Amino acid sequence: MLSALARAATRRPLTVMLLWGLFLLLGFGLGTGVFARLSDNVPEVPGTESDSAAQYLDRVDPAGESVTGVVAGTAVSDPELRADVERAVADVRKVAGVAAVPDPYTTPGLTAGDGQALIISVALKGGLDDAEERTLDAAADRIREIDAPDVHVSGGPLLGKQLGERAQEDVKNAELISLPVVLALLLAVFGGLRSALLPLIVAVSGIAGAFLALFVFSTVTDISVYAIQVTTMLGLGLAVDYALLMLVRFREERRRTGDVVEAVHRTVAAAGRTVLFSGLTVAVSLTGLLVFPSVFLRSMGLAVAAVVVIDMLAALTLLPALLARYGGRIPPAKTPGGGEEGRFFARVARFAARRRVAVLAVVVPVLLVLALPVSGMSIAVGDARQLPTDTEARQLHDTVTGHFPPGTGVSPVTVVVGPGADAATAGRIRALSPRAATRELPDGAAVIEIPPHGGTDGREATELVERVREVRGDEPVEVTGTAARLVDFREMLAERGPWAAVTVLAGIFLLLFAFTGSVLLPLRTIATTLLSLGAALGVVVWVFQDGHLAGLLGAEGLGALSLTAPPLIVAIAFGLAMDYELFILARMREARQRTGDDREAVVTGLRRSGRVVTCAALLLAVVFGAFMTGGFSPILQIGLGLTLAVLIDATVVRMLLVPATMAVLGRRAWWAPAPLRRAHDRFGLREEPEEEPRPRVPTAV
Repeated sequence: MLSALARAATRRPLTVMLLWGLFLLLGFGLGTGVFARLSDNVPEVPGTESDSAAQYLDRVDPAGESVTGVVAGTAVSDPELRADVERAVADVRKVAGVAAVPDPYTTPGLTAGDGQALIISVALKGGLDDAEERTLDAAADRIREIDAPDVHVSGGPLLGKQLGERAQEDVKNAELISLPVVLALLLAVFGGLRSALLPLIVAVSGIAGAFLALFVFSTVTDISVYAIQVTTMLGLGLAVDYALLMLVRFREERRRTGDVVEAVHRTVAAAGRTVLFSGLTVAVSLTGLLVFPSVFLRSMGLAVAAVVVIDMLAALTLLPALLARYGGRIPPAKTPGGGEEGRFFARVARFAARRRVAVLAVVVPVLLVLALPVSGMSIAVGDARQLPTDTEARQLHDTVTGHFPPGTGVSPVTVVVGPGADAATAGRIRALSPRAATRELPDGAAVIEIPPHGGTDGREATELVERVREVRGDEPVEVTGTAARLVDFREMLAERGPWAAVTVLAGIFLLLFAFTGSVLLPLRTIATTLLSLGAALGVVVWVFQDGHLAGLLGAEGLGALSLTAPPLIVAIAFGLAMDYELFILARMREARQRTGDDREAVVTGLRRSGRVVTCAALLLAVVFGAFMTGGFSPILQIGLGLTLAVLIDATVVRMLLVPATMAVLGRRAWWAPAPLRRAHDRFGLREEPEEEPRPRVPTAV
């Protein structure tokens, strides 16, 4: 299969490049339309009570969404300012699609007690659809014309639009930061501009693929505003990883043959096999997200998996075509094994193998200690504190928090009391809070809105949801709102999480068995990967939930992680860890097949792959770090988690734990039951070219 793919790419390289050029135009043309379709409504879980009640209100409740403006920075009782505000309120009331705008001076709770701020609440009519954007823009623009030091407008559907615009800006800035740095690092690795540019060409294809995949999925489901950064940074990082692996192998093959096309074929047969399995492994790791009924998690899993597959295809088709066309100008590798770096990694492997018990006794406890905070991890939808301080939604939140009593603007727990519900039950629900407000619906149902103490999705809010569900008994009463969605989301994770884990681990086990022919190596790989993943996630909890050193990243301790972060960190980091594991195992497997010496295979495998793994991890860390400059807390959490997982895995785990555990297992590492061994011998993919005579390296470990 890979040989046929290589022949097709090298036979008509211009055709392949033209097709990828058209794909790029499609991705950066049509694909960028996804920025106008992003949603900030993440915690929806179809089929849950909160989702059912929300859909019912969408059909029956004539009230639409609302946006909020805040005016601050001066005494709001100033006659000129008051006249200006009253004119703005009158104008906004006339905007088509606006249902009501209460007078902020006469409505209780809309003017701050210190007299330095007021709130303008704009209620929209239901069912605006296509006219909604025009209504939002007209109302927001008119409020912003108020002559005051601080005027901010956000909330409701306007928030999603603002976040989409910010996401587009952050992606652009991240690319401007990461691409030059990546190019500089690639120049340092290869020492030539041609070699350094090829991975960037593949990376740009990954970015175009990210945009296009998200746009396609946005036509059938909601796409989170955070999906842009996650898919783009992963698409960029993996593309560079795969291209780096292929180019290093191509330069080695160039040393063995003067025929460029033959060198490309041999590269695809060897490194291409690793890229293929790596891409499939990362994609399988993301299939765990499909087990969850959450629209957000499913769409993220599909979109990121699609990006991974696009990167894989670009490395296996576009890069061979480019190498066939321009590879003759790329110099071959100077020395086998990467020179000094190769000898360094060989020494590390021999040390870890000789001191295997000591290495395991030190490294494993350290990683377990780093993972300890995971035991206290909590997730939440979060509030505007997750946003960068220069976003309008964050500025509005900070202004309201600074001038109004706690709880102002907090999303209420919404209780839908069906037409046939017992009046006594409704009374008991209202009695849960003196601030409960009731309104009737056209079909005879009622809505009870209870503002919780504390935050929108804090402990008090979620406990209120649970109390309402206890009080209602068997009555036709449903609870929705942000806190109720969070409660249902947590239950969904607890219920489906084990199934997702089993799905991913089983898929990874099968792929690793197909790659190695061993049943013990997949188990060892999964165990060491879970250690590095737990350590990375533990640090994320320690920083962003507990607040330690969060200020260094421009964030703050929020008491909980964003509900988007843990599942995405686990799924993506697990796949990336498999990525590097396959890089190393491929070299070990080749050395073992050539020499039959298990100990030398470990040393040679790390010597031949250590430089690539280290460079790839550094490049990924640069990409993730660039996307963390945007300041969105969920992206900071995901970026830090993935960066730590990659660096820990590529250094501590792959350089120390892998050779130590391989030395403990010895020849048993490659063991499989006879029936499985025969099945692998018959159906396994083996397209590696013959290796050159092995260099002299010490075999004693």
